[in-house]
Amino acid sequence: MFNFYVSLINILEIRSPAKSCCSTLYMICCRESNTSLSVFVDTRAVLHCPNATSNVLVVTWSVIFRDNTSCIRAYRTDSNKTREKTCTDERISWDSRPDQNFALRINPVAITHEGYYKCEVVTPDGNFCHGHHLQVLVPPKVTLSLGENGTTVCWAVAGKPAAQISWTPMGDCHTVEERLGNDTVTVQSTCHWEDRQVSEVSCFVSHVTGNKSLSIELNQGAITLEFPASALLVILYVKFSLFLVIILVIVGFTYFQRINHCR
Repeated sequence: MFNFYVSLINILEIRSPAKSCCSTLYMICCRESNTSLSVFVDTRAVLHCPNATSNVLVVTWSVIFRDNTSCIRAYRTDSNKTREKTCTDERISWDSRPDQNFALRINPVAITHEGYYKCEVVTPDGNFCHGHHLQVLVPPKVTLSLGENGTTVCWAVAGKPAAQISWTPMGDCHTVEERLGNDTVTVQSTCHWEDRQVSEVSCFVSHVTGNKSLSIELNQGAITLEFPASALLVILYVKFSLFLVIILVIVGFTYFQRINHCR
C-alpha cells in the first residue's frame, strides 16, 4: 500500500501544503468517512467526493478493485491538469470535466468494478477523504419447470448475491447452490409433493434486486371434471336403469330360448 501512494505522489509531482503529519505523504492522513454503495450491473453509477471547506488544490481518486488491481486518477487545480496511472478501463472516467465536477462515473457497471473507491480532496486547511465500498448486484434469471419422477424444479440462475427460494404449498424440497466463476450464484430447488391432491404449486424467489413468483400446474394436460351432488345422483340412476334393462333383456332371451327348446 505504501508503494501505491508513493506512485501517486510521483505522478502528481506535488506536496500537500497542509501543516500536519500529511505534509509529506498526504494520502495516508486525512479526515476520512466511508459508505457502502450497491448498484445494479449494466447501469450507470456516479461516486462523489467529500465537500471541501476551502480552496481545492488536488483531487485524487484511488481505486482498489476486487482482484487487487488498482487505478489512480488525479487533478491539479492550479495547472488544470489530470493524471492517471494503471487506469485501462474506459468505462471509468470523470463524470464531466474535473474542473467542474470531481465525481467519478462508471458506465456501464460490471461485476469487475466491485471494490473500494476513495476520493481525497487536498486543501490548505487539510485533507478530506471519502471512501465508497462498491457492491455490484446481479438479478437472477428465474425459471420453473416439471422435473422427473413427479418433481418440480425452480431455478434462480447467475444472481449476485445468491437468491432465496420458497414454495407454496410447502413440500419435500432440496435446495443446492452453485457458485460460478464471476462470483454469481445459481440456486436450484427441487420439490416433491406426496399428496396427489396438489394441482398447482408456486415458486417464490427472493432477491435484493427484486422478488419474483412463478406458478405451474402439476397435472398439465389432465382434465378434472367436478359435478354437484344432484348431477351425480342422476348419473347413478341412469347407470342403474341401464343395468336393469340389460338384465331384463338377458332373462327374457333365456326364457324364450327354453320355450322354443321344449317345443
